[in-house]
Amino acid sequence: MVEEKGRVLKEKSLKKTPTGISGLDDITYGGLPEGRTTLVYGSAGSGKTLMAMEFLVKGAENYGEPGVFMAFEETAEDLAENFASMGFDLDSLEARNKLIVDYVRIEKSEIEETGEYDLEGLFIRLGLAIDSIGAKRVALDTLEVLFSGFQNEAILRSELRRLFRWLKDRGVTAIVTGERGETSLTRYGLEEYVADCVIFLDNRMEEQIATRRLRIIKYRGSKHGTNEYPFMIEEDGMSVLPITSLGLEHEASRERISTGIPRLDTMLGGQGYYRGTTILISGTAGSGKTSFAAQFCKAACEREESCLYFAYEESPDQIIRNMRSIGIDLQPYLDSGLLKIHASRPMAYGLEMHLITMRKFLDTFKPNVVVIDPISNLTNVGTQTDVRLMLTRFIDYLKLRNITAVCTSLVEHESTAGINAEGISSLMDTWVNLRFFENSNERNRGISVIKSRGMGHSNQIREYLLTDHGIEIQDVYLGPSGDLLMGSSKAVQEAEELAEAVAQRQNADRKKRELETRLKSLDTQIASLNSEYETLKEELDRLVSDQQLRNEALATGRSELVRIRKADKP
Repeated sequence: MVEEKGRVLKEKSLKKTPTGISGLDDITYGGLPEGRTTLVYGSAGSGKTLMAMEFLVKGAENYGEPGVFMAFEETAEDLAENFASMGFDLDSLEARNKLIVDYVRIEKSEIEETGEYDLEGLFIRLGLAIDSIGAKRVALDTLEVLFSGFQNEAILRSELRRLFRWLKDRGVTAIVTGERGETSLTRYGLEEYVADCVIFLDNRMEEQIATRRLRIIKYRGSKHGTNEYPFMIEEDGMSVLPITSLGLEHEASRERISTGIPRLDTMLGGQGYYRGTTILISGTAGSGKTSFAAQFCKAACEREESCLYFAYEESPDQIIRNMRSIGIDLQPYLDSGLLKIHASRPMAYGLEMHLITMRKFLDTFKPNVVVIDPISNLTNVGTQTDVRLMLTRFIDYLKLRNITAVCTSLVEHESTAGINAEGISSLMDTWVNLRFFENSNERNRGISVIKSRGMGHSNQIREYLLTDHGIEIQDVYLGPSGDLLMGSSKAVQEAEELAEAVAQRQNADRKKRELETRLKSLDTQIASLNSEYETLKEELDRLVSDQQLRNEALATGRSELVRIRKADKP
């Protein structure tokens, strides 16, 4: 609603008919123009007939809109047999008056063109079919066969316009298929102008890998995705992946989940990854990337969360066997259904097909966490730019669904510069680097966190071990010069420090014993002196006592003498 000079006006928007085709309604913002005609063109085998038929089948089954499919190339029996392999039961839909499949046989040799020749008979036949079931949708497949008998270009163009106008006047939503032209979009170079919506289907071959793509050339009266979108023909119909139409609108979760390795959680702010983020684990061959990914899977399954594992290098059995050697047993989680491993060769199909396959597994399995191991193998089927675009689409898709993803990446060189070979590190929220350190004729493994958005993280390199009970990250151990020590160098330094500590302890014990002996000797001397002191003190006390007695006797004698003298005087 908008306001204009005090009046409230309704925004006019084009009514649309949903196709029911996965992803197509997203890039068309609702479907095809209702009551109008859409041209679907492409080369042979691009999927034109399938799109037209699926549009009718999904309309009848999901939206209650009957449809008429008029074929000029394949019989109704052939179509029913072909589409049965995709689960489309055309006979059942016809029996319930939800679909009519009509085959019109056109032989160029039997057509005689005159100045008054037209398609009036076709309109009558099609009109009867529409009225008999109240059809809302129509598909004509293909224009080239229908107009194959026309030699007069003026009549051909006139009848093309009249066909599109007739379909529009009937108020049906129609799909008309056509072949790709050499100098114009279509063979006749007119359909794209009279159609309200034009969709191009392409099945291209690049480096011996086939890729199907869809592009909306025009869409009158409506916004639409303008990029090329990969699509896949699967056992249940078409599937379009409209990733490039998505914006950066996903919510950022504040929930933290464990990496499965306590010491790595500590390096990541003490709590692990943010849920819904994307993590890159890079390293050279043998550094343990798959082991870290498997440990993360196990931790997720232990939390009763589902995990989807895309393997591009090893089979599921090989992954299970190898991980058991380091105490990570994933088999119970496979058996319980919490873990699903999809293994395939990168060269099996193109990047876009890998993307659609991943999307399909995500939609059906609905995992909480995803592992791609290794994502670097996809460079075998595309350039660095192609891989980056593919990963951008996939990461956006994961973030919108709040799925946490761990991607491993093989690098050729130990240096940090080699890690960025695929140009994908900037797409990742957390980047963990695994490296080999060569010293004293041995190779040891070290781990560091290069970045982790939104959280404090360790800037130290730590040694880690692949043990028979999982991954162990060691404490940082620095040598006398401040260098990080690992492996035997660390063991030698520890032995030297232990020997030095033992020597210091022994020296301290010896000094302690010497001091204790001396203290005992001093204690003996003190005891002897105390005894001598007591003896001398006693002797002194006795001498003093005797002297006092003598003094007292002397004093008594003097007193007596004085008394006697006084007594002798007259």
